[in-house]
Amino acid sequence: MQTPSPALLAALAARLDDVLDGADRAGVTVLLVGEGSADPLARAELAACARLLWDHGGYEEVVPAFRTGAAPTVLSALDRARALGARRIVVLPYEPLPEEGFGERVALWAAAHPEVTVGRAQAPDAGPVGGADLPGLRHHGDAEVRDDGEKLTDLAVNVRTGTPPDWLRERIGASLEGLAAYPDGRRARAAVARLHGVPVERVLLTAGAAEAFVLLARALRVRRPVVVHPQFTEPEAALADAGHVVERVLLREADGFRLDPALVPPDADLVVVGNPTNPTSVLHPAGVLARLARPGRVLVVDEAFMDAVPGERESLAGRTDVPGLVVLRSLTKTWGLAGLRIGYVVAAPEIVAELARAQPLWPVSSPALVAAQACVSEHGVREAAAAARGAAADREYLVGRLRELTSAGVSVVGPAEGPFVLVRVPGAAAVREALRGVGIAVRRGDTFPGLGEDWIRVAVRERGTSDALVSALGRILAP
Repeated sequence: MQTPSPALLAALAARLDDVLDGADRAGVTVLLVGEGSADPLARAELAACARLLWDHGGYEEVVPAFRTGAAPTVLSALDRARALGARRIVVLPYEPLPEEGFGERVALWAAAHPEVTVGRAQAPDAGPVGGADLPGLRHHGDAEVRDDGEKLTDLAVNVRTGTPPDWLRERIGASLEGLAAYPDGRRARAAVARLHGVPVERVLLTAGAAEAFVLLARALRVRRPVVVHPQFTEPEAALADAGHVVERVLLREADGFRLDPALVPPDADLVVVGNPTNPTSVLHPAGVLARLARPGRVLVVDEAFMDAVPGERESLAGRTDVPGLVVLRSLTKTWGLAGLRIGYVVAAPEIVAELARAQPLWPVSSPALVAAQACVSEHGVREAAAAARGAAADREYLVGRLRELTSAGVSVVGPAEGPFVLVRVPGAAAVREALRGVGIAVRRGDTFPGLGEDWIRVAVRERGTSDALVSALGRILAP
């Protein structure tokens, strides 16, 4: 499920204005009527739209209702509004609805209750769902190379090339001798706790950061979850799968995709934000993120790429003074372990315990536990730090080369701080296909909420690969 698009909300508001014709909205009850789908996601979308119209429209009340089947039906909603004292009601279809079984019933009800003024608005021209749909949210970089990745230079997946290193492969291989035993995560958990200087009770090992998003969505009882976009789409998809109505805060290109805490609704009790953010590569100051914390709110900061930032500056992983803070980490990107699945959560003990109760038994395999312990060892941390410095230098080179194409309409979001860059390219879909034709895969950007069709994400690679990319782009974009 996703928040309805601004275009849809504007279309609905315009239909209401047509009916009200300048009348005061304060005394108006709006019934937002959908078809009556049994699909919980469709019902959640209708409820989200009703709430946003009420939040921003100044109406007395905005009530979701259904033409048939699902409760409340439009007639029961009309009865309820009248019982609560409503004297002006506008019935607004969320989508085109047949006159039979809808319009006729509303007209008959209005005739039977002359003390209530009932208006009928037209359905908006826009469809009922805005933004990327769930299949779009589930599109990731691996889809760009899934079928013929061996033939392509992979700039779509943000996994460091040349990984895992030989010493890590050897450790993982040695762990196979113990596969007959059930996994025991105590050593790996303690190693992660030592790395961040926190008690072991504040650490939960997971099968990649993606599992953590599912646990958060299923285990936490939240009323108003908000996801800050553009960012990794799995948090929203996991929340929608768990039946939550998800609201979006869309950061703007004009602001450099930087976070203003004032954009987040004050009563949001779950806020999810990435740092550095995928796909924008923006690194938000730790102090700005900490300002999002407040009593009764869970603040989730996805730091999946933080170990690729030199010095891990702006990390909140070791902070214990931020209420409700949940930090997610992944070990798959820097270490080339996407197929092994290993990540972890750092949070208050009570949150960790709640998430752990939602996990199945033995959720992380023995080889993954061995890998985790190795990656957060002193040797592993030193190697990751060196890799981060190298990636930063390669990123600056890539950005410099891409800026040579400014006259062709290419622009790069900056300053970039992650192992990838977000690039605006005219006609990006055609450009992606043309790049694929010369053996280069890049990540499409339009499945990230808040981005349009002119965006691609490019993974940072060594300089020869960057030269090949820029040369190919130059030829494709040449007049």
